[in-house]
Parts: sequence; structure tokens; C-alpha cells
Amino acid sequence: MSYMEFMQGWPLWGVYLSLLGIVFLRAQATYWLGRGVSLSLHRSRIATRLGAKLERAERAINRFGPPAVTVSFLTVGIQTAINFSAGAMQMRFGRYLVAMFLGCLAWAAIYSLGGMAVFAAWWSLFVTSPELAVSAVAVTVLVILGWIRWRRRNAGRSAAAQEATGHQETQAAIGP
Repeated sequence: MSYMEFMQGWPLWGVYLSLLGIVFLRAQATYWLGRGVSLSLHRSRIATRLGAKLERAERAINRFGPPAVTVSFLTVGIQTAINFSAGAMQMRFGRYLVAMFLGCLAWAAIYSLGGMAVFAAWWSLFVTSPELAVSAVAVTVLVILGWIRWRRRNAGRSAAAQEATGHQETQAAIGP
């Protein structure tokens, strides 16, 4: 029985929170397993040989790693490796926790709202017609970008209209 069959009939919020808890615990366990490995890594001959290079790599992970952690939850197959690596390379826990939690929120939304069904449908289309599948993604991206641009343009117009209205009201209150 899959988790989706088990949760069938549950309210959406119950499914979402359950999946959020599952992915949160799994990511934490993977991170802390990596932290455990890092203890032996940092005491090894390899760490001694690498010296400053290992420290530079850890600084780079702390600086650029959090977005990779968050995005990893939107992928299939590398999420565990990135969480483990974040622990093994001693990414600061506070930075990791924020990035991981944002990723967990997205992951739970995707799985609870049927995102995997959309991916499966797209993959089926890709197998039969790669051109059509890529075109569908391109059209979707263009629609999203057009919507964002439309929203920004309308927000700018609304702000300008409110500013103009406020200026006119101020002039009317001051008088001629």
C-alpha cells in the first residue's frame, strides 16, 4: 500500500502536514548522518592533505549551498545526496534549516497537490513526442512570464494612479 492510498480520504491539510513531517524528518536524518561522517572525514589523512582546500570548500558550501538545498527538493534523485553533503561539509545548521524547510514546504505541496501526476503525464508525453513536451514547457514558461510582466505593469500603473490621485487631493485641500 502506498502512502497516497493510505492517506486517501484525508483532508488536504492533513495530507500536506503529514508529508511535510515525513520529508522534514528524512532531510534532518540525512543531514545529521552527513554530520556524523564529517567528524571522521575531518580527522582523516585526506583532510590533512587537503587542509585549506577543504576549508575553502566548506566556506563555499555555506555561502552558495542553501539555494542548492532548497532547489534539491524540486528534483528527483539528488535530494538525499545534497542533504548528506550539506551535513558532511558542515553547512551551518541555521542556514541549512531555513533552506531545508523552504524545500520541504515545496516538496509537500508538490506531492500533496498531485505534482507528481503532472510530471508523470508530461513524461508520458515526452516519451511519445519530445517536441510536443518541450513545446508545452516553453508555452507554460512564456505564459508565466507574461503573467508576471502583466502583474508588474498593472502594479506600476496602480501605484502611479494612486500617487496622482493623492497629489490632486493634496492640491484641492491646499486650495488655489
